[in-house]
Amino acid sequence: MRAMLLEGIKDLSKDQDPLILAQLPDPKPGPQEVLLKVYTCGVCHTELDEIEGRTPPPRFPVVLGHQVVGRVEALGPGASRFRVGQRLGVGWIYRACRSCEYCQEGDENLCPHFLATGRDANGGYAEYMVVHEDFAHPIPEIFSDSEAAPLLCAGAIGYRSLRLTGIQNGQALGLTGFGASGHLVMKMVRHLYPETRVYVFARSRPEQEFARELGAVWAGDTTDESPEKLHSIIDTTPVWKPVVEALKNLRPGGRLVINAIRKEEIDQEYLLRLDYPLHLWMEKEIKSVANVANRDIREFLQLAAQIPIRPEYQEYTLEEANKALVELKQRKIRGAKVLKVASS
Repeated sequence: MRAMLLEGIKDLSKDQDPLILAQLPDPKPGPQEVLLKVYTCGVCHTELDEIEGRTPPPRFPVVLGHQVVGRVEALGPGASRFRVGQRLGVGWIYRACRSCEYCQEGDENLCPHFLATGRDANGGYAEYMVVHEDFAHPIPEIFSDSEAAPLLCAGAIGYRSLRLTGIQNGQALGLTGFGASGHLVMKMVRHLYPETRVYVFARSRPEQEFARELGAVWAGDTTDESPEKLHSIIDTTPVWKPVVEALKNLRPGGRLVINAIRKEEIDQEYLLRLDYPLHLWMEKEIKSVANVANRDIREFLQLAAQIPIRPEYQEYTLEEANKALVELKQRKIRGAKVLKVASS
């Protein structure tokens, strides 16, 4: 099979082609696994974290990609949940132990044995991949392959982030950063909390304009003050500056939810600018989002089909994965980026 391989840690500011095109043996499904023929795979900022070493894979080479849409090509021994030809999706959660206290409570994302798709196991930047049947999800027919891919991570993690804000209808919500996840959160809010006012902080004018198109009542720069203090803010950026800036826009008792696997260190000194009375006093909260659980993907796919939520996306071929990653690094973003691996 064709696959785009990461062979080691790269500096994307210097290396414009971090992945190489390779021919690999087709994987074979093990017990209770399914073999998927990959049709699309979303491109996520977490891939940049893997490439640049902030969340490095345990071994190289590795096939990246954790927003995978494909059809079942074969079933491993004992696999019975799905049928050959069925369309399934795979998100960031590749495997968990299913027996610890976190897994028993439906929080597999906190499992100490959590494995990530495209980091701890080969992912979807390839023509085929295998996954345990318990961590694959049927894709609603309403979505095309390219529409479905961003829902599996950008959408599902956005859904978890929104739930963790505790926002109520009619309250004011902030979004700092407005890429793949941010624009899907906006679409969710419009449906779930129609009276909620959404304020967007983004450093680029195209992102600000895009946010207004989708219904933001206000959009400004990362460092701007919002017209009113906000009940909750979701941060979807890869750096620290927006986190510190967001805190000053929270009302007393407000909550900042940080939706990121890792943060880049380029502006880590910005944390030294934390001013206790301005940023943290008055019982403000900071909560992180760790990975994504099975139920987040399952519940969000149902919600997205019901609304329906249709992501904005740009398509690339598998061989153009490097181009998509570099553009993501350079913040050339409108919605999501999707690799078109095969035609259904």
